[in-house]
Amino acid sequence: MSQIPADLRYSEEHEWVRVDGDRVTVGITDYAQDALGDVVFVDLPEPGTQLEVGQAFGEVESTKSVSDLYAPVAGTVAQRNEALEANPELVNSSPYDQGWMVVLEVSDAGVLDQLLDAEGYERLLEET
Repeated sequence: MSQIPADLRYSEEHEWVRVDGDRVTVGITDYAQDALGDVVFVDLPEPGTQLEVGQAFGEVESTKSVSDLYAPVAGTVAQRNEALEANPELVNSSPYDQGWMVVLEVSDAGVLDQLLDAEGYERLLEET
């Protein structure tokens, strides 16, 4: 069974969101990293990049496939996880901590209410 921390919000595209005031940290879920297999490369946007909800903002390449990352909220990239350039495997070993992708300055906090809570995400996985 995948880890689904209760303090996070989730998208149907298997991204997680950790809310911290008007900023959110975004990564991919334990389920997503497990489905991808061994991550070998992560392509992330530069700080200052504007993102819309649902927009592809980067890629995760694994030994199995290449998958797009989708913005769960609209905002501006404030920071990206530079550690993933040298250590993309952090996405597999620590998807909710060291394997985060980007920090976004949220432009519309209301959209956070549209994301799934842990229970909702668990139901989504059961239906998958």
